[in-house]
Amino acid sequence: MAVLETIVVAFWAMLPAYVPNNAAVLAGGGRPIDGGRTWDDKRVLGDGKTWRGTAAGILAGVVLAGALTLVADDVSAATGIDVPAFTPLAAVGLAAGAMLGDIMASFLKRRTGRQRGAMFPGLDQLDFVVVSLPLTALLATEWFFEVFTWSVVAVVVVLTPILHVTTNMIAYQLGLKDEPW
Repeated sequence: MAVLETIVVAFWAMLPAYVPNNAAVLAGGGRPIDGGRTWDDKRVLGDGKTWRGTAAGILAGVVLAGALTLVADDVSAATGIDVPAFTPLAAVGLAAGAMLGDIMASFLKRRTGRQRGAMFPGLDQLDFVVVSLPLTALLATEWFFEVFTWSVVAVVVVLTPILHVTTNMIAYQLGLKDEPW
């Protein structure tokens, strides 16, 4: 696979995992997942992880995967790059894995004494990748190993932090986030 093709496939395949956290921010609010509970005098997750945001994030990722699947053949024909269609389980694995990774990151932040919105380099940029890829491999094994070759995974690991920092800075400038990370 050529370098450009690998980058395009990596970005395309990860879109259903890239979008859920952004959708959750836009649709968030409501009841926190942890119900306000504490553990060792620290919130379990915090007010930023809500049922509504999580559901909206997963739904956004799954719907996006469906839309990408509908246009995959046309995009492949127009670009000459074979972009993948998503199986339903791959869509769920990517979207739900992204949200679960973000929830797990919040749990780790609270355990280490970081407040909501506090920076946690590395974890902030790759939390959703670390969970979405294994969950997708578990739910849609054949699809996963066909799409996520070693080179595609390597591009995802390099590309994701760059995209994460860039989109967060834009969201901060637009007033959608309280901090630029």
